Amino acid sequence: MTKLVGQHVFVSGGAGVIGSELVPRLHEAGARVMVGDLKPRPTAWHQGILYRQGDLNELRPAEVLAFAPQVFIHLAATFERSTETYGFWEENFRHNVQLSHHLMTLHKDLESLQRVVFASSYLIYDPKLYTFDTPQAAARRMREGDPILPRNLTGMAKLAHEIELRYLEGFRRDQFTTVIARIYRGYGRGSHCVISRWIRALLRGEPIHVYRPEGLFDYIYAGETARGLMKLVEHREMHGVINLGTDRARRVSEVVEILGKHFPDMVALVESSDIPFEASQANMDAFRAATGWTPEMQLEEAIPRIIEHERRQLAHSSRSAAPNVLITSAATKIPLLRRAQQAAAKLHPDIRVVAADSSEDAPSRHFADSFWHMPLLRNLTTESLVQKCRELGVTRIIPTRDGELAYFAERREQLLAAGVAVMVSAPKAVEVCLDKLVFAKFCAEEGLPTIPTFEHLPSNASGAWAVKERHGAGSLSMGLNLTAEKAAAHAERLDAPIFQPFITNVRELSADVYVDRRGAMKGCVIRSRDVIAHGESQVTTTEDCPALAAVCEQLV
Repeated sequence: MTKLVGQHVFVSGGAGVIGSELVPRLHEAGARVMVGDLKPRPTAWHQGILYRQGDLNELRPAEVLAFAPQVFIHLAATFERSTETYGFWEENFRHNVQLSHHLMTLHKDLESLQRVVFASSYLIYDPKLYTFDTPQAAARRMREGDPILPRNLTGMAKLAHEIELRYLEGFRRDQFTTVIARIYRGYGRGSHCVISRWIRALLRGEPIHVYRPEGLFDYIYAGETARGLMKLVEHREMHGVINLGTDRARRVSEVVEILGKHFPDMVALVESSDIPFEASQANMDAFRAATGWTPEMQLEEAIPRIIEHERRQLAHSSRSAAPNVLITSAATKIPLLRRAQQAAAKLHPDIRVVAADSSEDAPSRHFADSFWHMPLLRNLTTESLVQKCRELGVTRIIPTRDGELAYFAERREQLLAAGVAVMVSAPKAVEVCLDKLVFAKFCAEEGLPTIPTFEHLPSNASGAWAVKERHGAGSLSMGLNLTAEKAAAHAERLDAPIFQPFITNVRELSADVYVDRRGAMKGCVIRSRDVIAHGESQVTTTEDCPALAAVCEQLV
């Protein structure tokens, strides 16, 4: 481990199942570790481990340059264990394809960088090699040179980045070396894998559902995967693709049998299925020849560790109820519900996402974990809302409609005192932002270059004009590129019109502000784009635009 003493190691996705095993090992080996992840920082980690929570798609070059990593271990990824859903299309691109490209763009020209380790997957191999219509007597030991044909979007994303790394190696071989670990069927503590899901069900006294018990998989425990990745960091002469598994396939039925020894009253229901029979196994000859190491821990030893971990988690969750989330005006916002459910699952296995809508027939009721036929806000008192949140176990509210922001902003502090946090700004900020005329005046007073906005059409008006409603959605009944005469006529049809000169070929600034539950600003990302041409957004920061950042801080 002496090779790691004093080394700067950046780990993406380091709070995940593998990263939770790997990062402490790196720190104990003397490395200076920086972790980036969407999840909160693990509480048990040493304070010397640097941590950046947030979407790494927003990671800035200055942050990476300041840390000056010598080793980059890329673990961050998203996936769906079962059949990938239609909605996974966007998630896979952003958090697999785009993220990998972005992170390597930030690292590839660093003078400090010496080693890149990428966690790929055996899913990139051609499924014809290891999936069958009938059960197999033995698994296929797949070699690194076997044919590839990713069987899903996750595998496609992994292969795409493998190709990117191979491309970069052709230019940067003298600067840094690259190794790609194709990891087999991973499982571990806190995982969403089938083994952890079965253990959680059994601890709750529920039956488990078993599909294709004849299937053969190379199950590798996350702790062993971490040890394997450490070997790849140390053996820098290794490059290209390398398998990482146990080189021993086990049947699904064996997993069930081991669980039965720990849960004598277990009920395992074997379900019919039309999925192929898998029979996959890592050929670890190349890994063993290069490092002299092969994973040793098998299911019999690892499963008790996972049971103990899940038992502790269950005891903790029973002491503190899961913070359920209420999404108001859910209507047809199905993608929002699903994203909220996916995010919640990463934080706590028992979090429920509750949809609320004034329409009893809202489609969202069929997709949420539960549904509340919510009364109109004018008929809903603060006390009634708090009582309903307690009944539903809700401690977080996400309003989704402009028309309800003022209601929640006015009650934000009362709700927070009752243990319910609402994702809404202070009343002043909501009032300013929902009134286009007030917002324009506010920005002008702060010295920001905004489009002039008038409550009445100026008497000397000439040129082209835009007319819109003062309140409500920005495009509601909007009139664009109108003469003064037509603008005045269009305004007659609006409830509270405002007038603005119609401007083209300028840049527009927008800000995404991140605040804590008390409303304090924790970050601000500012984007600019062509107002009319809708050109590609360019991300800037609070340092590049301090005036706008200052206004954002005032508003929250």
